[in-house]
Amino acid sequence: MAQLHHLPPLLLLLLLFLSAAAAVPAGGADEAHISAVVAEKGLAFAKDVLIGEAVRSLTPLRLPGVEKAVRVPFLGGVRVAASNITLFHLDVGDNSTVYLGDSGLVVVASGVTANISMHWSYRYDSWLFPIEIADSGTASILVQGMEVGITMVIKNSNGSLALSVSQCGCYVKDLVISLDGGASWFYQGFINAFEDHIKAAVEKAIPENIVEGAGKLDSFLQGLPRTVSLDDVAALNMTFINDPHYGNSSIEFDINGLITSAVAKTTNLQKHPHLSLSCGVASKMLLLSLDEDVFNSALEVYFKADSMHWVVDKVPDQSLLNTASWKFIIPRLYWNYPNDDMRLNISMTSSPVIRITSEKVGATINADMIIDVVDDKETVPVACISVVVSASGVVETSGNKVYGRVDLDDFSLALKWSKIGNFHMSLIQGVIRVFLNTVCMPYLNSRLGNGFTLPVVHGFTLQDVYVLTSAKQLTLCSDVTFTNTSSLASLALLRYREARVPSVLAAKQALAF
Repeated sequence: MAQLHHLPPLLLLLLLFLSAAAAVPAGGADEAHISAVVAEKGLAFAKDVLIGEAVRSLTPLRLPGVEKAVRVPFLGGVRVAASNITLFHLDVGDNSTVYLGDSGLVVVASGVTANISMHWSYRYDSWLFPIEIADSGTASILVQGMEVGITMVIKNSNGSLALSVSQCGCYVKDLVISLDGGASWFYQGFINAFEDHIKAAVEKAIPENIVEGAGKLDSFLQGLPRTVSLDDVAALNMTFINDPHYGNSSIEFDINGLITSAVAKTTNLQKHPHLSLSCGVASKMLLLSLDEDVFNSALEVYFKADSMHWVVDKVPDQSLLNTASWKFIIPRLYWNYPNDDMRLNISMTSSPVIRITSEKVGATINADMIIDVVDDKETVPVACISVVVSASGVVETSGNKVYGRVDLDDFSLALKWSKIGNFHMSLIQGVIRVFLNTVCMPYLNSRLGNGFTLPVVHGFTLQDVYVLTSAKQLTLCSDVTFTNTSSLASLALLRYREARVPSVLAAKQALAF
C-alpha cells in the first residue's frame, strides 16, 4: 500500500498508547518520566518468590561436623563424633510476612521446619577391656520452630540500584534427633550432646548463605544497563532517580525513562517529582507509569535522525495516484502530466507531539507532503502541501497483550509552493480526508489490533494487565506470575533482544505498508 523508509519502530508504540494516565508535571531531563510501583500484593509475591529461591539455594546445606571426647567413670575415654551433617529440606509454609520497616524491607519467616541428616560414630577404650569398642550409624534431625528474619535496604548508587542486608538472623527453637543403626538406643544420650552444636551451626550458616545470596542479587541490580538500545537510532535512559520511595505498603522506583540518541551519552540524574500512582480499587502487584515526555522524547530522537519519511506509491484505490483522477480538481496538473502516475513524498517538519489527558491521548503531526509525478520514469515534484493532522485513540488489553485503536480527529492543509499554479486547499481536502480515513487509519488499526506481548524479565509473566488514564501519564496495572523455569541467581536482566523484538518487529511491519 505504501513504502515507509526508516520510519521509527517506536512510532507504532506511540500510536498504540494513544489514550492516557496519573499526574506528574512534565519536566526536564533531571526528572523521572517512568515509575514502577510494587504494591502490597506485589511485595507478597516477591517475598514468596525470593523465599522459594532461597530454599532452593540453601538446600542442600552442609554444616560443620563436631567431635567430642569425654571421660566416663569405669568406662574410660569416650569419643563421639557427628559428620556429614546436611540440611536437605526446608519448609517455610505460609508463616511468612513482608513489611516496610523504618530502614528497609523486612521479611520474616516463622514456624519453619527443616530436616537434617548426619553420620554418627562412637568409640571408647577402658582399662576393663584390652580392645577398643566402636559403633556408628546415621541420624535424622527434625528442626522445629525456626524463625528467620532479614532486613534489606535498596538505595540509589550513582543511577543504579544497590541492595544491602542491614540485619539477618536465625533462631532455632527445638531439635529432635533420632539415631539409626548400631546400638543407637544405647548411645542416644551421648548424641543429644550435639544438640547445641547443631543449633548453633544452623543459626550461623543460614544467615551467612542468605547474605551471600543478597550479594549476588546486589551485583545483578548494579549490573543493569543504564541505557537500553531500541534500535540503531534510539536508546532508553534507564537511570534510576534517587532512592526508592517507601510508602505504607508499596515501593516506588523512578526512572529517567526518556528516549535519547543511541550515540548520545547519558548523565546520572538526581532530582525527581514524587509521582502519585494508583490502580483504582483493584489490587494489583505492579504499576508501571509512563509520562508523556517518554513518548515525545522518542519522537524527537527519530525526527532529528531524519527517520520520519514516508513514500506512498500504492493505495487500495490506485486511481487516486494518477493525474487523471485530479483532472477536475487540479486541471493544470492533468494538462501538464496527462495520465501519469503519482506518489506522495511525506516528511515531518517538526517532531510530533503527544498530549495525554484523562479522556484520551492525542497526537499532533506536522508534515510536508510533496506531490511527485512519474513522467517517463522521471520523478518530478510539482507541489508541496503543509499538513497538520490531529489524531487520538484508546488502549485496550487482553491477557499479556496490549491493543490499540486510533482515529482521525481533524487535519488542515496549506499550499507551500506549486509548479502547477495556485489551487485552493478546499479542492483537495475531500481527497486527502478519504486518503487518511481509508488508507492510513485502517491500516494502522489492523496492525494495532494484532497487539503485542508486553516484555518482562525472563522467568516472569504479566497477568491480567489493564490500562488506567489520567493527565500526562499512562499507567499499566498488572499481576505477575513466576514460571520457576530458572533460578533468580541465573537471571539475565531483561532479555532485551527478546523483549524488544515483538514490539519492534510489529512496529516495522505495521509501518512498512
